This record gives sequence, C-alpha cells and structure tokens, in this order.
Amino acid sequence: MKKDELIKLLKECGAIKFGKFVLTSGAVSDYYIDIKKASTRPKILKELATAMADYTEGYDILAGMELGAVPLVVALSLETNISYVIIRKEKRAHGTGKQIEGDDVKDKRVLLIEDVTTSGGSVIKSIDAIRKNQGKVDEVLVIVDRESGAEEKLQNLEVNFIPLLSVSDILKN
Repeated sequence: MKKDELIKLLKECGAIKFGKFVLTSGAVSDYYIDIKKASTRPKILKELATAMADYTEGYDILAGMELGAVPLVVALSLETNISYVIIRKEKRAHGTGKQIEGDDVKDKRVLLIEDVTTSGGSVIKSIDAIRKNQGKVDEVLVIVDRESGAEEKLQNLEVNFIPLLSVSDILKN
C-alpha cells in the first residue's frame, strides 16, 4: 500500500487528531496519532498487516507491547503465519511472573512491532525485555514515527528502525 493511501485511511477513520495532547513521553503536541482508531477497524487493520508483511522475511517471531501494538501484531501474525508474543509493560507480580506472553523468544530473531513512536521509550523497554529473555532484536517496525528521537535511540542500540509513515508524511499530505 502506498503512503498516500495509508494516510487517507488514517485520516478517514479519525486516527489523526488536532488539538492539545499530552503524549506518553510527557511531551505536549498539537496533534495526536491514534492508531487504535485504525486498528480496531477490520478493513484498515488488514491493510496495515498487508503493508507490514513486506518486512517480516527471516523472522522467527513477532512481538508487540500491550496495548497499542497487540492488534497489529496479531493481524500481522495472521497475515504471515509467524507466531507472536505480547510484551507486558511490567513483569507480572503473580501467576507465572512473566513479562512476555506466548512462545519463548530465546535464540529467536524477533521483529518488534509498534503503533506510534515518539521518543522511543516504550520500544526500548520492549527491546530490553526481549533481550533479557535472550531474544535477538535488530529491527523495529512502526506504523507512524513522530520523528522525536526514537530512530536515533534505536541506532544506539544497533536496531534498524522502519517506519511505514513519518509525521512529516502525514502533515504534508
């Protein structure tokens, strides 16, 4: 799917909002990218999965952090037939005490999926969780990058950063 078509879908479903918003990173923004508005619609979720599938070759497992990346990683798993794991924001204090739900990532090449990146803090937590469980992360695939430092932070971790769209793409369209 071309960038223009993807942006059109995001705009049509109300995933791009303008106003005053406080982001997860604590930054204040004049716009908000709400991928959950898109990923909760089957047609758009299918289009996102199809677009992401081009980047999955050679991966043993897919991963996404709760909450925003979960529908994306599930849809991508269904599209590619690659198993996935869900990364909890915090390790469970009860039950099995896991932070990663699903298959073992040990010695597996893991493609990390994210909905939106700003500073990269959430993605770095996910990378750390996977690496602590001896998984191999060398790429992160994100729907929209807000171009606020995530790419640079991931380069420092020797992780390739692949945004389907940047906020520049969206704002100029």
